[in-house]
Amino acid sequence: MSAPAAIELEGLSKSFGRVEIIRDVTLAIAKGERHAIIGPNGAGKSTLFNLITGKYHPTDGRVRLNGEAVDQLKPYEINRRGLSRSFQITNIFPRMSVFENIRCGLLWAMEYKYSFWHLVDRQPDLTRRTEEILSEINMSDKRDTLAGVLTYAEQRALEIGITIAGGADIIMLDEPTAGMSASETEYIVGLIRKVTESKTLVVVEHDMGVVFDLADRISVLVYGEIIASDTPENVRASAAVQEAYLGTALEEEA
Repeated sequence: MSAPAAIELEGLSKSFGRVEIIRDVTLAIAKGERHAIIGPNGAGKSTLFNLITGKYHPTDGRVRLNGEAVDQLKPYEINRRGLSRSFQITNIFPRMSVFENIRCGLLWAMEYKYSFWHLVDRQPDLTRRTEEILSEINMSDKRDTLAGVLTYAEQRALEIGITIAGGADIIMLDEPTAGMSASETEYIVGLIRKVTESKTLVVVEHDMGVVFDLADRISVLVYGEIIASDTPENVRASAAVQEAYLGTALEEEA
């Protein structure tokens, strides 16, 4: 018997009033896979992302993580089952240092939870793991810098560090390179590849260079339906994808 998929969507639909945004989406993402979700503006990518991570509950269908149904759980309950996400808009604590931001991301995973009798500055295991993550995201030299004064790319890198701090084995990133220069994008893509090694990665992204560089498999969402889910090479060659989206997207980038 084969192991369950890391993420499995079965007949997933979502309507807001009479408007159907996601239409009968069925998709399985294997453990350890790097999977990109692409599509034109208004395709429903963010809605699908939010259904998987628990911000929205589906109108119909199922979401499973590692074989367990999670579509009626709250976001924090899904997070504690091994899924962590980033956001389109950078989501950090701007008045706290880089070190403190990462440490906050570790508290629940390292069993401190709602403990009021532990002084976090006196927990060597917590400090050690925080330092390790700072090294992983190449921000040890920014340890004491306030997060709010970091560059945009550095803030995105910090958010990725917070995302992985909880020890989740499924990482979901929502447009991680949006608004970045070519050099910043290259840096962030390298960082994502490094910190998600052996993890399952799902990324929503508009930059086709990033998508084809990073993904093992790509799903194309158009008007709430997946019209293709295949390797980057097959998606690029698909006439249906070219007609619906990819040709236009590549032309815009060129």
